[in-house]
Amino acid sequence: MNAADVMSSPAVSVNPVTTVRAAGAVLGDHGFAALPVVDDEGRLVGVVSGADLLLAGMSPETANSPVARVMRRSVISAPVTASPAELTATMLSQRLRCLPIVTDGQVLVGVVSRSDLLRILTPADAVLAARVETALRAYSGRPRWTVSVLDGEVSVSGPFSDQAERKVVEALVRTVPGVRGTQVVC
Repeated sequence: MNAADVMSSPAVSVNPVTTVRAAGAVLGDHGFAALPVVDDEGRLVGVVSGADLLLAGMSPETANSPVARVMRRSVISAPVTASPAELTATMLSQRLRCLPIVTDGQVLVGVVSRSDLLRILTPADAVLAARVETALRAYSGRPRWTVSVLDGEVSVSGPFSDQAERKVVEALVRTVPGVRGTQVVC
């Protein structure tokens, strides 16, 4: 497994002539921490963060300035062949929330975020179990049942007030995306 298997692609990016205001809109619409800046050939030439844009956008005269005026030209990136361990080490050591992924020619092909790396470290069944537990806590107000998941099949065990509550819990579990089957055990 390498960066190509983990990254989000195609990457959302801006170019150096994009205005600070427009880049801010892109950043806000997507909820990213930063945006790669690429030239007309798609090569990575900089990065602009939300903080960079906020500082620049505070002044009316800089809000319409090109991103090139506020972007950081020194960019840390990783090759498509980087392993998840290498990506994690780079992001943690450099305190990055996202990492542009580039070809040998510095062409931007994707971005790896912390969330992307967490997804590969967390088994799908563990993620599904957490989602089911959250739904059940929202229903009952507190943790009352034990949840286990194997290959998308969810088992919920513990005390139920009555048969009606057992059916409600089973129906609620089936509403969680990714659940392939349910078993509710008293």
